Amino acid sequence: MIVNSLRSQYGLQELLNQIKLPRATYYDQLKRIKKPDKYAEVKSFIIHTYHDSFETYGYRRIHAKAIKAGFHYAAETIRCLMSTLGLKVSIYSKHTSRYSSYKGQVGRIAPNVLKRDFNAIQPLTVFHTDVTQVRLNNGQWGYLSCITDQASGEVVAARVGSSANNRLIQDTLHDLQERIIPTVSPILHSDQGWQYQQKSYRATLKNAHITQSMSRKGNCHDNAPIESFFNLLKRECLNRSKIEDIKQLKKLVSDYTHWFNYERISMNKNGLTPVEYRNETITK
Repeated sequence: MIVNSLRSQYGLQELLNQIKLPRATYYDQLKRIKKPDKYAEVKSFIIHTYHDSFETYGYRRIHAKAIKAGFHYAAETIRCLMSTLGLKVSIYSKHTSRYSSYKGQVGRIAPNVLKRDFNAIQPLTVFHTDVTQVRLNNGQWGYLSCITDQASGEVVAARVGSSANNRLIQDTLHDLQERIIPTVSPILHSDQGWQYQQKSYRATLKNAHITQSMSRKGNCHDNAPIESFFNLLKRECLNRSKIEDIKQLKKLVSDYTHWFNYERISMNKNGLTPVEYRNETITK
């Protein structure tokens, strides 16, 4: 490019000598510049898919999307093209804080029915729930109560409030009850947070024919699926925004959970979104 821009003022050989560029190399690069980029179309697809994913998709997910879109390139090709385009996911290297609602035994502790069996295949049979907190820009805290479906990963309930109180938990349970299949008696697993030990919480589960299960004391790995979702929610969304108040937090959580359920593909589910997995599995 430098040589071409100065050729009207200087001789070609003089310019090549100054920048120590062999003549053969110059003509080879000139030919390459004029040659159409065979990856132009897939590069455009990669750029759009990367940004549509809020810069959360690495080359494996983009490769899966590319295959669906008709671009039959190897995963390594997609990785190299992303590197050339300067597209890299860096949000997963930051530490995220964790909220704990454990206050000792203030009610009844349920047995660990699940026992880390995270192999559910049929959607809407095993659920996980927990509460996490988010620091707002106004100095206050926002609290998020969620329930996820183990088999599909779908977020079936997500409530936001200014306090992690019983009302927040009951509202979350109400949303879950609307999703339960009448002929199924599902399991709902939580940690030993004080909210989940309350008589009112246990009564709601009993009336809805839901089996309660609890993690062992201080063992977050027993509730890994919901912990994983909160991790993604914070890294992919909440930690990347300056959240002014509860209203903005509610909007962000609502938008993210809709995107997560309907658009975010999972490589553990053969490139399907949670809703796609649920629909395909339940109809079989």
